[in-house]
Amino acid sequence: MSPRAATKAEPTTQARLQSVIKTSRQIMRKDAGLNGELDRLPQLAWLLFLKAFDDLETERTLIDAGYEPALPDYLRWSRWAHEQNVTGEPFVRFINDELLPHLRQVRGTGRPGDPHDTLGLVFSDVRNRMQSGHLLRQLVDQVDRISFTSRDEVHTMAVFYETMLREMRDAAGDSGEFYTPRPVIRFVVDQVDPRPGDKVLDPACGTGGFLVESFRHMTAGDLSTTDHRKVVTGLRGIEKKGLPFLLCQMNLLLNGVHQPNVTEGNALAYPLAEIRRDGVDVVVTNPPFGGEEETLILDNFPRSFRTAETVWLFLQSVMARIEKSSSGRCGIVVPNSVLFDTGVGGRIKKDLMSRFNLHTVVRLPNGVFSPYTLIPSNIVFFEKGEQGPVWFYEVPPPEGRKNYTKTKPMRYEEFEPCQAWWGGPSREGRAENEHAWKVEYSDIEAGGFSLDLHNPNRPDALDQRPPGELIAKLIETEKELLAVYEEMRVAIAEFEL
Repeated sequence: MSPRAATKAEPTTQARLQSVIKTSRQIMRKDAGLNGELDRLPQLAWLLFLKAFDDLETERTLIDAGYEPALPDYLRWSRWAHEQNVTGEPFVRFINDELLPHLRQVRGTGRPGDPHDTLGLVFSDVRNRMQSGHLLRQLVDQVDRISFTSRDEVHTMAVFYETMLREMRDAAGDSGEFYTPRPVIRFVVDQVDPRPGDKVLDPACGTGGFLVESFRHMTAGDLSTTDHRKVVTGLRGIEKKGLPFLLCQMNLLLNGVHQPNVTEGNALAYPLAEIRRDGVDVVVTNPPFGGEEETLILDNFPRSFRTAETVWLFLQSVMARIEKSSSGRCGIVVPNSVLFDTGVGGRIKKDLMSRFNLHTVVRLPNGVFSPYTLIPSNIVFFEKGEQGPVWFYEVPPPEGRKNYTKTKPMRYEEFEPCQAWWGGPSREGRAENEHAWKVEYSDIEAGGFSLDLHNPNRPDALDQRPPGELIAKLIETEKELLAVYEEMRVAIAEFEL
């Protein structure tokens, strides 16, 4: 079959991109194999990934004469997407029986960022869900209208792609996939301040928000080719689930990381000693909380620090990852239970503060993660160094509002007072005010390492706290009690043996 001429690549403006995506969604809604956004967006995502990958490879072959494309010619997008009159059942058979099986088996050198390995990993769990070959052909033709060949076009697609990710995470909210708002991500990265030469990791990277923001932060302004290479090679992610892993790869590619170093797997599946040997300088992350891990995972952690709550396991893992770096530092989003737990969590916090300097706790307003959860959240910052006093900063909601909503989310500008108070990289000149206060380590130790310490500079009577906060606190307290009871049950069972 002779290839037809490729669709003329017009400039990918925001308006044109929206038109293409809108038409693509209309096409997918007609296919019986796709049910809802959780089916349609992944289908569109892997097709976009292949198109972007092929465009970037085409550009690379023009720059580097020795570059070998990762796929044979007949399986490259620029060939099969333009095959004349291939549609219907033959087209579905080609996708299902030739293209995707080959993509799943692609293997490279095993070196971080090898495009062959990237393809094999990304497509290991990808399935074509569309049943109509005619509709699939129409969808491919739409995707082919998008160009990924110029920096401006890639940026346009990256911005729009992030809105797609947000929509998909909105649809997945009931299954525990929480979208971390961009203002929170940007604030964490700005305060941790990763720099070229740092090894930066998100061990629960999801669709790559923290990694993309870290890349942007480190490449802002004039940057030498050497430093740019350091940024790319030092950026790492780990993601447990297949679909977010694919979306993360796509997100990084679109934002200029042409060889993403992202691993599909469970960041907790290794003993702490092994994790220490694979250390990094910076961790920025919002790990899952409220979930549970299997018994084999718990075996990787000291017996006295074992718990079913994943956020505590991630916190221990993060501590191990930055322990050997002289400049090791971390910004991590945690629920309120991490602050008030004085059981196994208290022991973990004691261990943290004996080996690191937990210098700042930023308490976020209610509703930052709305509509996924009403559980109050916080950002904990710590680094290698001797423990000093812990500073707390309470970010207030906008004037006249008690919390955020999906339609009125948090804005980055609302962190500006906290950033002005922060005191720069050295954190010098901090002072207590209506939002900020500090607590000495001795007082935290005397309180059983509870960090659930409310602002002493403002009234905090129960009747002045929002009902949603009180209910969320009660729920978290009940969860904590259940965890303590479970530990007691296990301890009694072991004693009886």
